[in-house]
This record gives sequence, C-alpha cells and structure tokens, in this order.
Amino acid sequence: MANLTLETVKSFLLDLQDRICAGLEQADGDAKFVEDAWQRAEGGGGRTRVITNGAVIEQGGVNYSHVFGASMPASATAHRPELAGRSFHACGVSLVIHPKNPHIPTSHANVRFFIAEKEGEEPIWWFGGGFDLTPFYPVLEDVKHWHQVAKNLCSPFGETVYDDYKKWCDEYFYLKHRGETRGVGGLFFDDLNTWGFDKSFAFMQAVGNGFLDAYIPIIEKRKNTPVTQIQRDFQLYRRGRYVEFNLVWDRGTLFGLQTGGRTESILMSMPPLARWEYNYSPEAESTEAMLYNDYLKPRDWLA
Repeated sequence: MANLTLETVKSFLLDLQDRICAGLEQADGDAKFVEDAWQRAEGGGGRTRVITNGAVIEQGGVNYSHVFGASMPASATAHRPELAGRSFHACGVSLVIHPKNPHIPTSHANVRFFIAEKEGEEPIWWFGGGFDLTPFYPVLEDVKHWHQVAKNLCSPFGETVYDDYKKWCDEYFYLKHRGETRGVGGLFFDDLNTWGFDKSFAFMQAVGNGFLDAYIPIIEKRKNTPVTQIQRDFQLYRRGRYVEFNLVWDRGTLFGLQTGGRTESILMSMPPLARWEYNYSPEAESTEAMLYNDYLKPRDWLA
C-alpha cells in the first residue's frame, strides 16, 4: 500500500513540474528550462530545471526530487522524534522564480510528501507545501489576487483552512533578525495527515495546481512596466533578504543538505544577483518605504 501511495504522488509531482515549466516558458516568451537529472548516492535523485536570462525571468528553477534512505537526518528527528529508527522517502516539487523587472514579485512554491516506515509498525506520513509572494514594488491589486486564489482553493477543504494556513505562512516566512515578513505571504502547511490520505493529497494537489493561476496574471500585468536604476538597485537589495531567510531559517534547505541532497539543486533558490547595504533606510514616504510600512507585516489582504 505504501509503495502504491508513493507512486501515485510521484506521478502527480512529475506532471506538475512539466505543467509549471510549460506555463512559465509561455509567460517568459523567450527562454526555456534546461533539465539537469541527478542521482543521490544514498538513494533517489531528481530533475532540476533552470531557466536563465529570459525576457521576463532573470533566473528560476523548478525542481523535482525523490530521496530515500535507511535513517532520518538530525533535523527531522529533532522536529519529529518518533521518526528515529525508520527508513524514509521524501518527494516534492519546489520552485523559486526571480524576475528581471522589479515590478514583478519573486515567487516561491513547494508541495511535498513524506513517508517513514518501520517493520511491524504503521507508516508515518504527511503532506506539506504552500506558496508565497515577495514583491519589491507591490501593487495591492496583485496581492489581493494572489490571496484570493489561495482562499478559493482552500474553500472546499474547510471554512478555516485559508485563515489557518495564511497565518502559518506569515509566521514561517518571518525574518526574526529583521523583524519583518519575507513578503506578503500566501499559504504554508506541514505535517498534514489528519484528513486521511485522499483528502490530504487532494489539498496538496490543489495548492500545486493553484500556483500558475496565482502568479501568471501578475507577470502579464507588470512585465512591461518601465524600470529605473533606483528600482533595480532596490530589487537587488531586497533580494538579500531572500538569501538571509533561506540560509538562516528555512527548514527545507537544512533538511536537503542534511540528507545529502544535491547542493546545486537545493541552493537553486538563490537569486543570480543580490546586494547588501549597511544600515539602509528608505527615504520617507517613498515607494520603497511603502513596502516596509504597508506590506512587510501580516494583515488581512482580502478585507
């Protein structure tokens, strides 16, 4: 049963990777994803797909991976002690898109399945994932659209699902050392198994399928917006926050590195260019200040 379940999830994930890559290529209109298949010595492998120097996308990656092993890494057993002594399989699709134009937000999405087994005991399994948006020059219309798609896909699964997973997203993608959110959030969920396999899997599918619906309309609206050098410099500065979060706080990065995952694929989420500036503060009442004052704090975007 566990093998059948795993193969069903993998089939969806591989197809999801194909569809997301096709949708992003169409939106870019120029560049294509290049695939780099890899194998993990301890068990498993994946398909890393990267797009660079496109008309719209400066750099992005859409990764599929399936890794397995006889024992759990320290990061996982610290989070879930009951996993000690179990073999595991972890599979998922993870993506990060860094557009050229500062008026198009960076976006991230991830959907994943985990199962751990031990002879004579019931498997331990769960789903996780979500998507979030990191604008530099946010437009309220875009943020509302992003969250409306998230709320709509959550609605069939329960009245509080959107509110619960939006709150989790705001709390997870938070840079404690900066006292600000990474962006305007979206959805984040983990350890999902209380609904049973079929409903939990259906929700993970809805989140994965919802990414293009949420992101492509924003690309289309903003990709031709004129850009100044000040805006480009601010985009690169704010990309530094993305690097800080992924290297300091992100559990997925730590899990991937501790399980012996492919470093190039794990760090694919990093922007191609970023900058840091000592003690930067935006000019009062500037469009850059608006990001800090109005958007980098949790709020009800659909109110």
